[in-house]
Amino acid sequence: MSKVAVVTGGTRGIGAAISKGLQSAGFTVAATYAGNTEKAEAFRSETGISVYKWDVADERACQLGIAQVQEELGAIGVLVNNAGITRDGWFHKMSFEDWSQVMRTNLDSMFTMCSPVIEGMRAQGFGRIVNISSINGQKGQLGQANYSAAKAGVIGFTKALAQENARKGVTVNCICPGYIDTDMVAAVPEKVLEGIIGQIPVGRLGKAEEISGLVNYLCSDAAAFMTGSVLTINGGQYIANG
Repeated sequence: MSKVAVVTGGTRGIGAAISKGLQSAGFTVAATYAGNTEKAEAFRSETGISVYKWDVADERACQLGIAQVQEELGAIGVLVNNAGITRDGWFHKMSFEDWSQVMRTNLDSMFTMCSPVIEGMRAQGFGRIVNISSINGQKGQLGQANYSAAKAGVIGFTKALAQENARKGVTVNCICPGYIDTDMVAAVPEKVLEGIIGQIPVGRLGKAEEISGLVNYLCSDAAAFMTGSVLTINGGQYIANG
């Protein structure tokens, strides 16, 4: 099996925890980022993980980026599609640009990132693709029609791609985190955050490392029989059917 893993949005928040978790599991990790070079370089210096800058919404940039990773690190066996953005607002006031930016980054990236690696995974008879969706892709969320729609699309994409590639040794699974203690969530106003935590039965925010641990399992040999799954990890805030 190939021990090279690509994690999009892999230098901050949940992505950083995933990158470090896969590194601890013995993978050579390439963490991508889109904007903050200073923080990405600090992450690289701290962890020794290679970082690469490109926009996951840009098909050509993804093709070139994946080619560079494979040239420098080797054949890719694991892809974690974690990168995502929000452009929140009530739908009746939402601009098409706010809609399309979220769709391009959060949903089009399923195509732009998976397309350059899927043939290689099929050829080597091994691959692990983990797509990070959201609790709000399962239940919806007011003020997030764009984000909820994109993350729901990630779930459908996961189920279809899993069926297409199961016989080739490539598994495709989806994780739907709830509210995780990251910088993004920390920026939520205190009273709003208190209300959110009040809706979580375990009484706290999740930890990025808890998401990372689940990713590690899905990328392991032990998870070879698990594909097309949609896994909730939200402290009991939303319990999906089936």
